[in-house]
Amino acid sequence: MSGKRCEWLGGDERGIARAAELLREGRLVAMPTETVYGLAARADRTEAVAEIYRAKGRPDFNPLIVHVGSRELARSLALFDARADLLAERFWPGPLTLVLPLRQPSAIAPAVTAGLPTIALRQPVHPLAAALLEELNLPLAAPSANRSGSLSPTRAEHVAASLGAAPAAILDGGASARGMESTIVALREDGSWQLLRPGPVTEAELSELLGPATPLREARIEAPGQLARHYSPGKPVRLEALAAESDEFMVGLGEIGGDCTMSEAGDLAEAAARLYACLHEAAASDRPRIAVAPVPEEGIGAAINDRLRRAAAG
Repeated sequence: MSGKRCEWLGGDERGIARAAELLREGRLVAMPTETVYGLAARADRTEAVAEIYRAKGRPDFNPLIVHVGSRELARSLALFDARADLLAERFWPGPLTLVLPLRQPSAIAPAVTAGLPTIALRQPVHPLAAALLEELNLPLAAPSANRSGSLSPTRAEHVAASLGAAPAAILDGGASARGMESTIVALREDGSWQLLRPGPVTEAELSELLGPATPLREARIEAPGQLARHYSPGKPVRLEALAAESDEFMVGLGEIGGDCTMSEAGDLAEAAARLYACLHEAAASDRPRIAVAPVPEEGIGAAINDRLRRAAAG
């Protein structure tokens, strides 16, 4: 081995400046966001984006989310209509990704969009991510900073455990506040819209602004998190468990306690924020299987159950 190492950067001006320097050079940097940690690279350089795929072992048909520091930059990359402006005004910066028609000609590396005529855009609200994007004034492709299909990282330590020295640096911003990937919405040119991935912004909140969603009918992968098996802890996962069996690590919720409890109060926002932390703890335990307490299928609970079903698939 070459002795390659990963720099651990603090969340101060010096750390942000160093992260920006590495990204300008085309290197990979793991950065915190309010959802999960992202593995960032310049979205306008094919060779930098290729390093993301190489580090994650990610299928090349799975597009990447592009993170921007301003709506002005987003509009230079995609075609915004009145609905996109409305959603950006309401939810940006924040945990909502918009899938919009790609503006042509495009400086975005084709691997970012996986050859599709659309682009997935998000403006994160996390102060370190926002400061880094402002410093760069460049679009960053930034999927979750973990090996493809495995648990998403909500702390810098999770990134290091999953990716080792693959990133040039990790910008440490502490624990992610939301702890779950962004909601992804596709706005269609015929005026319809579809929920590609549930998340912190609920379908009810979106429907209030846009009207009812059109159900997904195609199997085409248009955005991250659509693969049937995803977010895997590497062990069998049993859902809707009221108690653990002797060889199971129990992930609890509310009155159903566990080895790790997502929320003792049964608060679904807290449960979403702690979901991956509990699954990381379960994955590291000496028990070969994982049991998870029932999660109500309401509000953000729908997004939690989406992640759990994919973690349990296969």
